Amino acid sequence: MNELIVIVGPTASGKTVLAVELAERVRGEVVSADAFAVYRGLDLGTAKPDPVMAARVPHHLLDIADPRERYSAGRFVRDADAAIASIRDRGRVPVVVGGTNFYVRALLHGLFPEPSKDEALRWRLEQEWAADPVAVRTQLVAIDPDAARRIAAGDKQRTLRALEVFHATGTSMSELWRQSPSARRYGALMLGVQRARTELRARIKTRVERMFAAGLVDEVRRLLQDGVPLTAHALKAIGYRECVALLAGEMTEPEAVTRTIVATRQLAKRQLSWLRSEPEVNWLAGSGDAPVAAAVARVEGHRGPGTGPG
Repeated sequence: MNELIVIVGPTASGKTVLAVELAERVRGEVVSADAFAVYRGLDLGTAKPDPVMAARVPHHLLDIADPRERYSAGRFVRDADAAIASIRDRGRVPVVVGGTNFYVRALLHGLFPEPSKDEALRWRLEQEWAADPVAVRTQLVAIDPDAARRIAAGDKQRTLRALEVFHATGTSMSELWRQSPSARRYGALMLGVQRARTELRARIKTRVERMFAAGLVDEVRRLLQDGVPLTAHALKAIGYRECVALLAGEMTEPEAVTRTIVATRQLAKRQLSWLRSEPEVNWLAGSGDAPVAAAVARVEGHRGPGTGPG
């Protein structure tokens, strides 16, 4: 099978477990498509697979970037291409999994050629954000409502870049995506993990509480002690930014836990909104182990009878 298996879905829906289960059945290897799991030292808050799960099948693109640097979608595509090629060279199946839908889209369709950065324009937008971020977000809603739905309200970097692209080209970033060549870089069987709203909310709450109980605050403290600056992109991840505020005395730990739960639920909502616009996603409904069984059936049906596990 020359296609990729791609597993998508909202955070805490069970993508990691599903990826490992599938990889074991199809002689596959997992390629992570997570914008923060690439960073070394960001373990608990990114819900990386634990050592036992990671040992079951090979994993790629975890812990490949220094948290002091900013990893990009362009770099992800290059790294993922190399990982996929090496997996195929070994006669195995790439299983791409992750919650960064922008990375998945870039891998499958490529990145459209964005205009070069305009330093004067960026400086002006930075000043506008510093003065009134709500007003800047209102601009984005008017100019590019699709991008406004995808980009978190507090994501300054992506908000300003979307506005910068519009002012430089006269066309919204979302429209440029739609106008970009649609030739696929890879074929893909896309499987989406879907949970009932109440179940997903409960899973998010449980995950966040376990992260903090396992030592997320200490993990962030170590990152800061190791010289990761407060302005690092890695520390903008949900959970990490709340821990930074906690360590600065701006909130208590119970407040940090609550805010992380709320922010994670908002992220899940944005992820689902994005994915529902992707017509190729095969949704796997159910609770407990049902999505795993449904995914195995989909993959086996897609591969056809008699193809075997390899």
